[in-house]
Amino acid sequence: MHALYRVNVIRQIEQAALQQVPAGTLMQRAGLATANAALALLTVAPSDASILVLAGPGNNGGDALEAAARLAEAGASVRVRLCADPERLPADARLALLRARQTSVVFIEDVPLRHWSLVIDGLFGIGLARAIDGAVADLIRTINRLGLAVLAIDVPSGLDADHGNLVGEAVMRASHTITFIGDKPGLHTLAGREHAGTVLVDTLGIDAALYPSSAMELSGPALFGSAIRARSHDSHKGSYGDVMVIGGADGMTGATILAARSALHAGAGKVHATFLGAVPAYDALHPELMCRSASGVDFGKAVLVTGPGLGTSAAAAALLHSVLHSRRPLVLDADALNLMAVDPALQQQVALHRASVLLTPHPLEAARLLGRSVEHVQANRAAAAAALATRLQAVVILKGSGSIIARPDGHMAINPSGNPALASGGTGDVLAGLCGALLAQGWPAWETATGATWLHGHAADVLVRDGHGPVGLTASELTLQIRREINHLKPVHA
Repeated sequence: MHALYRVNVIRQIEQAALQQVPAGTLMQRAGLATANAALALLTVAPSDASILVLAGPGNNGGDALEAAARLAEAGASVRVRLCADPERLPADARLALLRARQTSVVFIEDVPLRHWSLVIDGLFGIGLARAIDGAVADLIRTINRLGLAVLAIDVPSGLDADHGNLVGEAVMRASHTITFIGDKPGLHTLAGREHAGTVLVDTLGIDAALYPSSAMELSGPALFGSAIRARSHDSHKGSYGDVMVIGGADGMTGATILAARSALHAGAGKVHATFLGAVPAYDALHPELMCRSASGVDFGKAVLVTGPGLGTSAAAAALLHSVLHSRRPLVLDADALNLMAVDPALQQQVALHRASVLLTPHPLEAARLLGRSVEHVQANRAAAAAALATRLQAVVILKGSGSIIARPDGHMAINPSGNPALASGGTGDVLAGLCGALLAQGWPAWETATGATWLHGHAADVLVRDGHGPVGLTASELTLQIRREINHLKPVHA
C-alpha cells in the first residue's frame, strides 16, 4: 500500500524520529536525498551543470542548503539565493548554511535570467499558512515563466500539502517533487498534480514502527488486482454479468449509448440500453447492445447504471425511485445524482439500499448533494467525498484531477492517472459504464471504483502518450483504449 499522510501526522512521525537520531540527522539525510535526486535529473555531467538553489527561512531552506553543499562537492556549479535572514534560521538550517559556505557554493542576491540545468525549490515547505508575496513571489513567477526543470523539496512552494489548493497566487510549478517522511495527498489532487510534477518519496530512513496506519492511499493496480480473473475456456455470456444503462431522455440518448458501449467493451456479458424517451431500433455501430424502453422494464439480474442522459423530469424521478427499490447493484451518475440532490427521500433510499452502490459525482454534483458550493467541495475534496460516502453508505468517486475514492468506513484513495484529455463531454458516461461492467463481472465495489478510475485515466494517458490528445480526444476513443488496457491487466495476489 502506498500510504498518504496529512501534515499533522507527518509532524508526529518527524517528532518521534527526532528522539531517535542525533540533531541535524534528518536534515542531512534530506539534503543528501535531494542532491541525489537532482543529479539523477541532470541531462549533462555534474561538472557541466549550473544549478540554482532557492532557500527559504525554515527547515525546508535548510534541506536546500544541505543539498547545495552536496551538489557542489559533486562538481556542479551551484548558485544559492537565500531568501531569509541567516541569523533567524532554525539551528539545523544554520549548520547547513555553514556547511554550504565551506564549499564552492556561490551565494547571490539577484537571479540571472538565463538557462539553468536545474532549479531546486527550497523556499517554503508544508508549514506555509499564508500567501507568498513580495520579492519571493516575483521570483517564483519568474522561474515559472522560464519553464525550467524544477525539483521541489517536500512540496512546491505555495501548495497546500493536505488538499492540493494554492496558498495564494504565487506557487512554484515543479517538474519533480521529492517529498520526505511520507507522501502527501495534496501532491496528487486538484492543483497538486499540476504543480508537483513527478513525485518521489524518501522516508529518510525513519523506523517503520513510527508510522501509524493511514486512512488514505494512492491508488493503482495493487488496490484492485485481486479482483482480476483470467477468463475460463468453459465460460459464456452469462458468466460475465448483465449491465443495464438507464437514461435516454429525448435529446440525451448519446450519454446512454456511450455508457452502454463502455460496459460492452469493458467485458460485460450482455448490455441493455434503456431509454426514457424515444427508443432507437438499435445502435448502428454496436448492434450487440439491446435497446429498450424504460416503461415497465424488468431490471432482471443486471447491474443498473442509472443517470446518463436521464434528465430531471417527473418521469425520470419516478424511474429512479423504481431503480432504488430494486435489490440490484447500482452505479448512480449524472442526472440520478441531480435528482437525489433535490429529494432527501431518494438519498434515504440509497443509504438503505441492500446491494452495492457506487456514486460518480463531479464537483458540482457533489456540491448539490451536500448543499454546499463547488468552492467548498474543492477546498477539501477528501472531506467532501468522505461525507457523501458516509451519508449515502456508498462508495464515492469524486471526479477531477486526482479523483478521490471514498468508502463508508472512512478509507480513501486518490487516483494518480488521467490528464486534461478527459475534460470533454461523454468521458464521465464512459466511467459509469466501466464501473457497471466491472461490478457485473463480480468485482467488489471498492475494487470496482479504484480499478475503473485508474483504468479510465490510464487509458487517456496512453492515448496522449501516443499522440491522440489531449486536444480533441473523444469519449468513444477512450472506450476502445480501456478495452486494450483491461486485457493487459494481470492478477495481483494479496
